[in-house]
Amino acid sequence: MASSATMTANKLMLSMAALVMLFPWSATTATASNAKETGQNVFVLDNYGAGGDGQHDDTQALAKAWNAACSSSRPAVLLVPNGKSYLLKAVTLSGPCKSSVVLMVKGTLVAPTTRSAWSEDNRSHWIMIQAVTGLTVTGGGTINGNGDIWWKNSCKTNKALPCTSAPTALTFHLCNDLKVQNLKIVNSQQMHLSVEDCTDAQLSRLSITAPGTSPNTDGIHVTRSKNVQVSDCVIKTGDDCMSIEDGTHNLHVTKVVCGPGHGISIGSLGDDNSRAEVSGIIVDSVQLYGTTNGARIKTWQGGSGYAKDITFQNIIMDNVQNPIIIDQNYCDSTKPCKKQESAVQISNVVFKNIRGTTISKDAIKLTCSTEASCSGIVLENIDLTMQDGKGDVQSTCQNANWRKAGTVIPQPCEAKN
Repeated sequence: MASSATMTANKLMLSMAALVMLFPWSATTATASNAKETGQNVFVLDNYGAGGDGQHDDTQALAKAWNAACSSSRPAVLLVPNGKSYLLKAVTLSGPCKSSVVLMVKGTLVAPTTRSAWSEDNRSHWIMIQAVTGLTVTGGGTINGNGDIWWKNSCKTNKALPCTSAPTALTFHLCNDLKVQNLKIVNSQQMHLSVEDCTDAQLSRLSITAPGTSPNTDGIHVTRSKNVQVSDCVIKTGDDCMSIEDGTHNLHVTKVVCGPGHGISIGSLGDDNSRAEVSGIIVDSVQLYGTTNGARIKTWQGGSGYAKDITFQNIIMDNVQNPIIIDQNYCDSTKPCKKQESAVQISNVVFKNIRGTTISKDAIKLTCSTEASCSGIVLENIDLTMQDGKGDVQSTCQNANWRKAGTVIPQPCEAKN
């Protein structure tokens, strides 16, 4: 018989194949030819001095092409041609633009292979697009962060090294009516895609990939944004497939395949005694394979604010270490975290229709604060068993106000104060 690892890999390949068949990466929503037919201005990156050989710096060429497209009085298409690789250093593409812009990435945008290409005082971003309304980024091409040199020099890889920041591959800041679809984002230096201070964003048909050992390489990061939809994505990274942070309201995630990685996480929230507010989160129809966590909410002691009205539903888990977890005592620090008297309030959280296998006995962990216990937690139709049937699973709870509906396996735990 096939091994468990082989079966898991086959399941993941089938799930990815299904998504690729439904949403082929080569498909695009617009091309240079039909752009002309619809009255759009087309700006080809090569016409602004780009070489596209992957060796010479094309940063200024992209900036010039962007400025031309952004200044167009008619809807514009900025075309990154297929079959070429464009070397980019850190670049910011800013609006507002006179009309809508489509950034059509059909080729490859690639980052430098050395950290010295970034200035010491600005290592947080590689490609940033900010203050643009009506932007679409698509094309089926690749954004390659060349993250290996950054991972090797991370304090999480080598504890003897100092902890320093690394760039996020693709950042959208202060963008409204945003669409990002049909792209491959690989080997980011740190986070792959970040949505910050945006309203009305749609992220779909994205393939996000980095080694499972790569540190801090979150797939999709959302913060201070509202009305965001994420759908039909395959995310395989070394950190959270999705990290949902402070200021996120009305986020709907559906049809995402995740693994390896750390699962789908709300938080961490409330670090450094900060206030955090998160609400209206729906994570629906997700598959997780071999992840460290499944559906997770994590907050630091000493924070304030709330995480409320959250639903994780219709989720399949395979070989997941912590399938369902709320942790109000999160501590990602080299030093022990001191006990504090405040916490981010967690309430109205539903875990519904979740089934699959775990590699840890504690399939459900509700570790809530003594100062601000979790309330309104619902466990409904849960069926989690040990991988390969090796032993029984259990639940652990602390300061959690919960109720069950339907059949819940493992049997919900007694509250432990």
